[in-house]
Amino acid sequence: MVPCDHFSFGPQVCGSLDATGGAGREWLVTDGLGGFATGTAGGLRTRRQHTLLTVSDQLALTALDLTVTLASGTRIPLYSHQWASGTVDPCGHHLLESFTLDGGLPRWRWRIGDVVVERELALHHGHPSLAVVHRVVSAPAPVGLSVAVMLDRPAEATPVAGGTVLGGVCRLLGPGWQTAGVAHLSAYTREDAAGADLWLAGSFTRQVAAGDTLEISAWSGLLGQRPPAASVVTAAERERAHRLITTAKSEGYAAQLTIAADRFVVCTPEGPGVLPGYPWDDGSRHEVLPAYEGLFLATGRADEGRELLIAAAAAPDDPLWLVHAVDRHVTRTGDTDLAARLVAPLGRHLRQLLDGSGPVTLDPADGLLRHDPPAGGLLPARVGKPVELNALWVNALAAMADLLTEAGRDDREPRGLHARARTAFLARFPAPEGWLYDVVEGPATTYPLGAGAHHDDPSLRPHQLLAWSLPHAPMRGQPGHRLRGPGEALLTPLGLRTLAPTEYGYQSGHPEQGAVRPWWIGPYADACAATGHPVEGLLTGLRAHLAESGVGSVGEAADGEPPHRATGRPFSALAVAEMLRTERGHG
Repeated sequence: MVPCDHFSFGPQVCGSLDATGGAGREWLVTDGLGGFATGTAGGLRTRRQHTLLTVSDQLALTALDLTVTLASGTRIPLYSHQWASGTVDPCGHHLLESFTLDGGLPRWRWRIGDVVVERELALHHGHPSLAVVHRVVSAPAPVGLSVAVMLDRPAEATPVAGGTVLGGVCRLLGPGWQTAGVAHLSAYTREDAAGADLWLAGSFTRQVAAGDTLEISAWSGLLGQRPPAASVVTAAERERAHRLITTAKSEGYAAQLTIAADRFVVCTPEGPGVLPGYPWDDGSRHEVLPAYEGLFLATGRADEGRELLIAAAAAPDDPLWLVHAVDRHVTRTGDTDLAARLVAPLGRHLRQLLDGSGPVTLDPADGLLRHDPPAGGLLPARVGKPVELNALWVNALAAMADLLTEAGRDDREPRGLHARARTAFLARFPAPEGWLYDVVEGPATTYPLGAGAHHDDPSLRPHQLLAWSLPHAPMRGQPGHRLRGPGEALLTPLGLRTLAPTEYGYQSGHPEQGAVRPWWIGPYADACAATGHPVEGLLTGLRAHLAESGVGSVGEAADGEPPHRATGRPFSALAVAEMLRTERGHG
């Protein structure tokens, strides 16, 4: 199988700053603690979050602007900035020969005639530390390298041995430090459609011959301690990427997705955690448990995942997804000890879910769940009996019965509830349109054509896929003809639309009214496999997309209409997890 942990773009991509060029392809590296560095292949900052090192909310190292001074004395800037006027100046991207993401680490290569300079960048895993290596690959005579340190706000630069301390919170190590302290006004980031000033703190300089380097380290925390040399860190991070792939026994596209998945797993004081996406955090954690199987079990990180599940069981936000995650963990690892440890708290959480204190209630008439929620969560809040909520409920009841059996306890109650809820599901959710209702017994006032006290909503959305895809899904074993509608109307090369184009209210760019959500490819592939529909080829578009937006990763959304322009966060934990799980299971 062809290895796919390497992406490379030439001058036609790197030299273009449009959405399909170097400014539209983003890279990401992380430190495993929640810190990250991100930017574009072309080197232009297009988001305010494009920074190399952020120290809390106190300071951000936004750029390290590289300039080469040739033997003739000519200064050649290799960086690019856009300004409020719309001007891009300087235009260092025009000299980019290539951008490469190799083992998850970005590398730029500039050519000025017979002078070739490279930059490689990494974050030191487990440490809030940045390592940058500039290497003169070829030059007929030594050249001068100057690296300007750009910040997002003014900060006092205090010279120390080998470099400087900025604002008392960030230390930089490198050769020939010279303090500046100059404001550059109105740098523009097009994704934000906004301008902000940059602060030139100073620069590092060195004469470098062919084969030699200029290395810079930046770190926060214990400023009196020095991290390993930048070249040592980059080599260690390449080796770490290799270990991740080896541990996961990944190859092909799964190898790159294993590295991508690692970006979202972080170490917290409470143990392993998950960040749902980059480069911004919306505060939601509703995608963590649905992403569990892909992030941990498909990557050979079951031990870390076990810790996360134990911690999550203390106070889960999504008990139905938690039961599913624990069930998948026990099924795939044979960890009956975990089943015995968590089955009691899981049972309590399911009972608390139905105690009337929250938005979910159990309908005693049929054993299905009703939702009267506030807005928010992984899936849009819809009043009534949503199809995905009840698919998760039926799945959780069967999973709980299995976990009780594994733990050597009585499983009769959940099996009885499961049989009743599944029977009611099969009776209520099939719609005459040929697919499943999205919501049954919703309020008539919600729908323009509603009548009577309740309304069954046949809007064609992907939520119904969970009724087929989950291991104990209610539609498992049923004829699969009802999948034709979702397949024909929702499936795109990058995943599934959130609403069919033929439906009332469709908007191709709206997150829940028509935009593509790549993570739904996982449930769709599982649903196809469960019903005998072809799975081969479903990931072709997403595989190609790994080189299109968040390089080596998958974003959270795309426009519903061709060419399916990427929107939202370019790096999504759930999208990566589901593509990787599908790649390993059906690829």
